[in-house]
Amino acid sequence: MKGDKKIVLFDGVCNLCNNSVTFIIKKDKKDRFRFAALQSKIGKGLVQKYHIDISKLDSILLIEGETYSYKSTAALHIAKHLGGVYSMFYTLIVLPPIVRNFFYDIIAKNRYKWFGKKESCMIPTPELKAKFLR
Repeated sequence: MKGDKKIVLFDGVCNLCNNSVTFIIKKDKKDRFRFAALQSKIGKGLVQKYHIDISKLDSILLIEGETYSYKSTAALHIAKHLGGVYSMFYTLIVLPPIVRNFFYDIIAKNRYKWFGKKESCMIPTPELKAKFLR
């Protein structure tokens, strides 16, 4: 994988997270993103490599090069890289993380109740397999 790809780690059993990944894939016209479920072998390996304590993190993670971001910061960076109208959301980065993450945390804490949960991680279609790290 080229070093310029951004890696999105997500909760593979969360319906909201899976729908978000599908959305990112559809809007990623420049093919900038690759994906892995936090529960997958590669997801666990990346969490270990970057020393991320996911027990304290109920969030999507974005790895860019040697750094990572999470919660609203990760979501806003993803929006910026999608370009077009989505990049306008990046202007919200000027708000303090405590403000942005207040709303993010409400959704994250209720995501299973509001959007449901799968029994296992999603299996990408053959067309999408290239987007997922193995």
